[in-house]
Amino acid sequence: MSRNYYELTYIINPVLEDDEYEGVVNKFTELIRDNGGEIDEIDEWGIRKFEHEMDDKSSGYYVNAYFNAPGELIEKLERALRISDYVLRYLTLKYDAKMLRHRDLQRKNEVPAVFVDEDEEGEEEDED
Repeated sequence: MSRNYYELTYIINPVLEDDEYEGVVNKFTELIRDNGGEIDEIDEWGIRKFEHEMDDKSSGYYVNAYFNAPGELIEKLERALRISDYVLRYLTLKYDAKMLRHRDLQRKNEVPAVFVDEDEEGEEEDED
């Protein structure tokens, strides 16, 4: 069974209580683990405002999950995300070799300057 590296970003309905977000995140994390997946990192960004309203909401609770898993898991995971009353949107990315190299650099905090956010560059320039 081949395993791939994935990044899953999903947006949870912003009307939940703080402990309810944790429950939703744990549900999908456990679904990944229970189906042969291995979690690398769960990064909760928290509530972020949308550029445009989505399902009559102006914000959502963002979660990024990085994991290794057999390809068969993705269909099951995406079905669970699709039918969840709490998830507004989701996106699953399967990493290729170049994306994996970039992810390794991220982990080591060695991402080349080309990838630095423009706002961060501007802040550095203002310090001069």
